Amino acid sequence: MAGVLLIEDDVAIRTALTRGLRERGHAVSSSGTAMDGLRQALAERPDLIVLDLGLPDLDGAEVLRMLRAVSRTPVIVATARDQESDIVRLLDAGADDYVVKPFSAAQLDARIRAVLRRLGESRTDDVIVVGELRLDPRAREATLAGAPLDLSPREFDLLHYLAVRQGEVVTKRELLVEVWHVPYGGADKTVDVHLSWLRRKLGETAQEPRYLQTVRGVGVKLVAPS
Repeated sequence: MAGVLLIEDDVAIRTALTRGLRERGHAVSSSGTAMDGLRQALAERPDLIVLDLGLPDLDGAEVLRMLRAVSRTPVIVATARDQESDIVRLLDAGADDYVVKPFSAAQLDARIRAVLRRLGESRTDDVIVVGELRLDPRAREATLAGAPLDLSPREFDLLHYLAVRQGEVVTKRELLVEVWHVPYGGADKTVDVHLSWLRRKLGETAQEPRYLQTVRGVGVKLVAPS
């Protein structure tokens, strides 16, 4: 089904997950260290990476940042940290999903299929133009009136999600689920903060919006300025 790279230092967990994922049709390679995992990620170009945070040679969060600097490969983070603030921080750093330990190969398989299905449905390689705003998903670059926008990975994902649905009102709960992959019940404040950062970079404010229009009590939509 998919080429999966498993970066996990625990031999027993790595062996069990590798066997379980292969039984479910995935082609699995694995690594027990961060640096070897990074090397394999660049050499093998897997369809998806499962990244444990508790690696012996480098913190998994730092590995995620290094991966995101050079690759768009989907990453599922495996973590024992189940606090919402930790999870949101990892998703903001570029993770596509997460699983909390302990978990089974069956649960991980379901997560892998969901991430790949979601990315296949929601990502488009077409350049999107909204007014003077231009987004290139292949290069993960955005410009406004020809000037590059310095966006974090999560800011780009948020702007791209809204741009694909330009003119449509999107709720904050939908953004939490589809962009942050946080289950219903997460904090809307996360979305508010990122929208505020986006507005600043787009040269607007909530009081004087141009591209990001708030529909009170419903959500937000991206439109070309009138």
